[in-house]
Amino acid sequence: MKNAATITWIILIVLTITSALLSRIESKYIVFIILILSALKFFGVAFQFMEIKKAHVFWKTIIISFIFLFGVGLLIAL
Repeated sequence: MKNAATITWIILIVLTITSALLSRIESKYIVFIILILSALKFFGVAFQFMEIKKAHVFWKTIIISFIFLFGVGLLIAL
């Protein structure tokens, strides 16, 4: 279990550095890429460190629905 947490932590650090480096690029699609990386980080934190993977299906559905609706809302707003 400790190895899974360490691997997830390293992946989160890599995704954060990637997001920071990508933020300097001027493109109209970079916002979407950073949002996708942020969603992946959210899933990593929620399912590994908040232990949603062991939670009831209701909570898993709520987490996934939140990210989906948040992403759709942001895309509509842009």
